[in-house]
Amino acid sequence: MTSTKITLRNMVFYGYHGVFAAEKELGQHLEIDVEVEGDFTCAGHTDDLAQTVNYVNLYNVVKELVEKGSFNLIEALGTGIAERILENFEVDRVIVRVRKPHPPLGGIVAASEFEIVKDKQ
Repeated sequence: MTSTKITLRNMVFYGYHGVFAAEKELGQHLEIDVEVEGDFTCAGHTDDLAQTVNYVNLYNVVKELVEKGSFNLIEALGTGIAERILENFEVDRVIVRVRKPHPPLGGIVAASEFEIVKDKQ
């Protein structure tokens, strides 16, 4: 089997996630990467969108969870995104990274990040 990958990198959304009340009240930017793996070679040969993952649909799944969901932890958000993608798309594996830029840690930190790699069962 051939394995191919489609990646949406550094999607930026505004969401209300976090353990602290201020994070849920004020919100913050979150950066999301999604990689989906499967055999999309047919799309490469046929040039047919129906043979691959539609980027717009993938983006919209992530957008809905980030902008309309409410999670305490980026781990829960990332897991929710991964599970929703596996439920809704014909892919073999998904990798999701959720970054919280400049987390409130009392010092200078570029970002906190969670990554999950989940295979279709």
